[in-house]
Amino acid sequence: MAASATREKIVTSADRLFYERGFEVTSFADVAEVVGISRGNFYYHFRTKDEILDAVIERRIKQRHDMLEGWVDSDQSPKQCIASFIGILLMNNKKIRSFGCPVGTLFSELAKLNHPGGPGARALFDLFRIWLRHRFEAMGRGADADALAMHILARSQGAATLANAYPDEPFLETEVAQMLAWLDAVAGQQKQTDKED
Repeated sequence: MAASATREKIVTSADRLFYERGFEVTSFADVAEVVGISRGNFYYHFRTKDEILDAVIERRIKQRHDMLEGWVDSDQSPKQCIASFIGILLMNNKKIRSFGCPVGTLFSELAKLNHPGGPGARALFDLFRIWLRHRFEAMGRGADADALAMHILARSQGAATLANAYPDEPFLETEVAQMLAWLDAVAGQQKQTDKED
């Protein structure tokens, strides 16, 4: 296996293990076992677990950025883009019920550990916040775009946490439906304001 492919496999495997088991309890040996390489070969690519964490965060940011921009590039309206963001909860329904939100759980764990990777993990929230803010601005909600973006983030994180706590209840589906109805109301308010102007 080429060095770049091995490195990518390490990052992909570590990403999954950090999400499913947690960063703190996942060891080099755990990742090496999943990848199927020796520890010596492992150290050729990463010297510390923090280096792996940085690569995992970088990978997550790139993947989320590409997903978000893909919606914009596909000519979805700003409202449709936000609805697609809300829909992530249902798209990842099974994983969220089992392990929580991958962004929220990583940030919470690193914050509790007072880990230097915490700001990097928060960059994922920053990515979502800025992207959502721009979509609300494009809907004409410049004055309160950031507050609306934070509302969506807060509600989606809360929904993911409770869906993980109550995995057998249809809570997530109800929350998504309510968030979409809220988005319709926000868009309707803006249309009314535009008419009055």
